Amino acid sequence: MIAKSATTKKTAATKKTAAKKTAAPVAADASRHIDARIAELGDWRGKALAQVRALIHAADPEVVEEVKWRGTPVWSHGGILCTGESYKDKIKLTFARGAALADPKGLFNSSLDGNTRRALDIFEHDTLDEAAFKALVRAAVEANRKKR
Repeated sequence: MIAKSATTKKTAATKKTAAKKTAAPVAADASRHIDARIAELGDWRGKALAQVRALIHAADPEVVEEVKWRGTPVWSHGGILCTGESYKDKIKLTFARGAALADPKGLFNSSLDGNTRRALDIFEHDTLDEAAFKALVRAAVEANRKKR
């Protein structure tokens, strides 16, 4: 009876582990989810999210797309580079190690008080400095490389 109980517990634990592994979307699923999120927004926020997504890929062709925290798009390379959240009035790009990044063009305009993250809020009529944004993405990749 004890052996059977231990086996049953082990089987249940194995099933939980397998469920957790399959619950995380693979890159293709994450990319489809982000495509769907952009389409779902259907307004300037979707266009802005699509624009920054393209810039992230241009800055780092090896970037990995993920979806975490209730469907938030995440771009990673050796660790999280940034997340792309959408709100009623803005798109928020939070850089995981933003406080450690040089921001000579002053793109970060949100979450400036923390010791780790920095964010860029993009509002409807904002114009993004594409070259400066791509430089920020490349700096985030480099910061992740150095932390290893």
